[in-house]
Amino acid sequence: MTVTYHDSNTRMSQATVHNGTVYLAGQVPDDTSADMRGQTEQVLAKIDRLLAAVGTSKEHVLSALVWVTDMAEFAEMNSVWDAWVVAGRPPARAATEAKLALPEFKVEIMVTAAIPEA
Repeated sequence: MTVTYHDSNTRMSQATVHNGTVYLAGQVPDDTSADMRGQTEQVLAKIDRLLAAVGTSKEHVLSALVWVTDMAEFAEMNSVWDAWVVAGRPPARAATEAKLALPEFKVEIMVTAAIPEA
């Protein structure tokens, strides 16, 4: 069994890969001054970069967990999400309101994706 760890520190890895599946850590925005739209765009861009680094893309996302701090902004997050998701390939997804690690975070997203066979 081979597991690879990517962008790791002593606490966690941003991505782990096992048996053709990549598991991302929850991704949060870098610029917390942005509104929900901006924070969601940042998070999805980070997800795109991490997936590309391990040889896959959003076309192969299997599932997603989404946490938002205020359901009043849920539609705004969804508008960005809907534009990002590949048409005809929406992943299984759960979304909930939650208190995140920092009060400035409005959204956190974690995905699992397949790595296409060569």
